[in-house]
Amino acid sequence: MQAVAVLPGKRDSLHLRDVPAPSVEEIPDGRGVLVDVVRVGVDGTDREIVDALFGAPPEGDDFLIIGHESLGRVAAAGAGAPDWAREGALVVATVRRPGGSIYDRIGLQDMTTDPEVRERGINRLHGFLAESYVDDAAYLVPLPEVLAEVGVLLEPLSIVEKGIRQAFEIQRRMRVWEPRRAVVVGAGSIGLLATLALRLRGLDVIVYSRRVPPYRNSRLAEAIGARYVSSSRSTLTEVCDRSGAPDLVIEASGYSPLAFQAADVLASNGVLVLTSVTGENRTTEVRADRINLGFVLGNKVMVGTVNAHRDDFVTGVADLLRAEAAYPGWLGSLLTTPIGGLDGYGEMIGRLREDDDAIKVYVEL
Repeated sequence: MQAVAVLPGKRDSLHLRDVPAPSVEEIPDGRGVLVDVVRVGVDGTDREIVDALFGAPPEGDDFLIIGHESLGRVAAAGAGAPDWAREGALVVATVRRPGGSIYDRIGLQDMTTDPEVRERGINRLHGFLAESYVDDAAYLVPLPEVLAEVGVLLEPLSIVEKGIRQAFEIQRRMRVWEPRRAVVVGAGSIGLLATLALRLRGLDVIVYSRRVPPYRNSRLAEAIGARYVSSSRSTLTEVCDRSGAPDLVIEASGYSPLAFQAADVLASNGVLVLTSVTGENRTTEVRADRINLGFVLGNKVMVGTVNAHRDDFVTGVADLLRAEAAYPGWLGSLLTTPIGGLDGYGEMIGRLREDDDAIKVYVEL
């Protein structure tokens, strides 16, 4: 079968290659599920892997099949697979696989302390940008058929779901924590999905991003009741001085200096969730004493979120269904940039690098 791969560590090595077709027999105890890929979303992580900023091949290979945002249909399943793994069932695969830490051994591989994580399509495990893949049913999440058109958004949404869940878990220390105001920094796909998840939970949301409105992303934020503010017109401090300090900030800009600006404006007892994976070496000056004092005296928290737990995927399915009911057609509007087939990998990476109007680039198989 065909797959899109890179030679990790070699910039611009993206290519189409023939690889052996997978089989359910590769997974022990009859739990194997063979999945025909329908769509694969791509994002800044894939771009940075192509740019050789990170990524490693599986043991025994010199290449890595990329793609971690999957949507597929079950083609076959082993005798030990669960009942939902029937032929034609719609599924999304989780990304991180267990390693050797104590967290991995109790099913919390998303919280692993292993120095070398195992992530499908990112590090040490082949991904989903291929005609098919096989996996243990434990790492697959079934979706109802009504989500067939938007299910490829589940993996990026799961990152947001994990961040929100972790924020509330941490704030159990408060006994009562009822966030009302939120800021989402960044209006890309993660930022918009974060805005959606927060609006579904009833929070007042400001989306803070670079471009001057109106444009597609600002209109999408406003369509679900958020307010959009451009960083070219107001600093984050000015925005929060006018609207009130946020109880929850989700940073999803991909521009790390904004994380420290967000830390500075966070309300007492607030939580700052970092979602951006940044592979460069950017530096910035920060008001270190002010931020430190604010965190100490204000009981603030900063936490990162990456590669979610299966439970966060399940919560994401519920939120996708809620979003389709509350804001019909909104999720589909995020799917701006389809790429036809695996042989369109050149256009795919070009859109990731150069198309500022693309919200979600995805390959349609």
